Amino acid sequence: MLDIAPLVRVHVDALLAAQIDMGVCDAMERNAPVGKPADMSAPHLPKVAGIDATVPSPAHTTAPVPPVHPSVSNLPAIPGAMIQDRLAGWVSDLTTLHELTERLIRTGSLDEALREVLRAGAALVGARRGMAVLEPGDGLGPTSTIGLGLAHADLGTIETVPRSATSYGRILDGLPEPAPTRAVPDPAGAPGFPEPTGAPGFPDPVASSHPASSHPASSHPASSHPAPAPHHPMTVPDPIAVPDLLGEAELDPRQREVAARLGYAASYALPLATEAAGKLGAVVWLYDEPAEPAERQRHLVGLYSRHATEHLARLLELERARVQVATVAEELLPSRLPRVPGVQLAARHRTGPRGGGDWYDALPLPEGALGLAVGSVSGTGPSALAAMGRLRASLRAYAVMEGEDPVAVLSDLELLLRLTEPARSATALFAYSEPKQRRLVLAGAGHTPPLIIGDHRTEFVETSLSAPLGMLSCWEAPSIEIAPVPGETVLLYTDGLLRRTGDPMDRAFARLHAAAASVPKADRTDAGAIADHVLRTLLPEGLDHAVDGEDVVLLAARFE
Repeated sequence: MLDIAPLVRVHVDALLAAQIDMGVCDAMERNAPVGKPADMSAPHLPKVAGIDATVPSPAHTTAPVPPVHPSVSNLPAIPGAMIQDRLAGWVSDLTTLHELTERLIRTGSLDEALREVLRAGAALVGARRGMAVLEPGDGLGPTSTIGLGLAHADLGTIETVPRSATSYGRILDGLPEPAPTRAVPDPAGAPGFPEPTGAPGFPDPVASSHPASSHPASSHPASSHPAPAPHHPMTVPDPIAVPDLLGEAELDPRQREVAARLGYAASYALPLATEAAGKLGAVVWLYDEPAEPAERQRHLVGLYSRHATEHLARLLELERARVQVATVAEELLPSRLPRVPGVQLAARHRTGPRGGGDWYDALPLPEGALGLAVGSVSGTGPSALAAMGRLRASLRAYAVMEGEDPVAVLSDLELLLRLTEPARSATALFAYSEPKQRRLVLAGAGHTPPLIIGDHRTEFVETSLSAPLGMLSCWEAPSIEIAPVPGETVLLYTDGLLRRTGDPMDRAFARLHAAAASVPKADRTDAGAIADHVLRTLLPEGLDHAVDGEDVVLLAARFE
């Protein structure tokens, strides 16, 4: 998709028409016969099959040549093939940029996007290896270093070079460039691709497709409309090309040693920065031999880097929001599990991208008892987190007052939810446990049934059928009592664990049962190892990101 101004197309068409017409006239003049034309070169057809060669050919009126625009009227004659080749090159370059940016916008994480930027940039500048450093200028993080064709140890070796001696370090720290190293002009201010030989001033479709505000006024001295002042005081650093690294007389000794060890002889560093997004980091590509990208390559990778920086800025905002939501969710959950004689506890919590309302709790109660709870609040985001915090705090209060009766605890929770948040529903399961007697009394409100894991059995606990909290005008369901034998583990979980598999619920339940039954015998003595095995077996590739907004909660209680 070319964004070429209509004026450019008119100029090219007019120029082509004029040169084609001149070419034909010149050819006819050069080939004009001196004497009597031969039969093979006669302008009239021979008499064949009744055709009379004496009949003159019909006269044709030559169409007038369109007037040439004044801006190209002074251009010297350029062969039409050269112009077509130049346009074909521009079309090819813009098509390549389009394909690379399409691949970039499909990335969904910062590391994935940085790897794509490295691969695309290496193809544009003709390098084989590279390194990207994410280091936002505001200091809020996150920071990371990604390599292309470089092992983790190689990245560590490069980082031993003093930061001020590296090109990417000077870009990140805003240090002036030393004299032996030549700076490459900012691609944002580049006048475009090299102009055709013998055609100065020929309009560049790539340059003309961008607004004048994206180019510094100094790069267009003849323009009558100077570029507007930037909205932000931040100045985008210039790229730095080092065409012959080992040939630099004032090269840092450590950098010379590292370059010789890793086998690179030249580099090209580019900032990941724009005036709108600020400074996010830098990327550097390494050449095996002394080399540097041509002007056309620098211009292409500069255009690509601007799009890449904007995409990285959006991913950075999403990552920071996700981290903030995860931090709030973790702060609302217990910072540590209580130590109660006769039972070993372990919990695992994974927050979704937008933060869900799944929670767990373990509360010491009088006379050595223990209250265990898991639940899920409908919705995602900050409002769901706030509702989850209120619901969990209320359940703790009800558990202290009447924890021996789980049905009463959930009934009070139902009334509170219906009165304070009538538009929200929730599921919950509360168990009153006496570890010394290995006795549990539990009740559930629309929640998934617990799972008992032992040497001789792996089975779901048959809880009574009940509706979620907030769905009925009056909630009440009978409780059940279970007595795990020594060495057995009761696993409480939320439905997010099942939904994250991406399977239908019946198949997800079957997979959960199989994962629990396959816990190695050596791991059955540790509640944390059991929870880790179930989570790793059920979700071998981590959380299914296609199922957005689902948290994962496991609470394991192993009775001794």
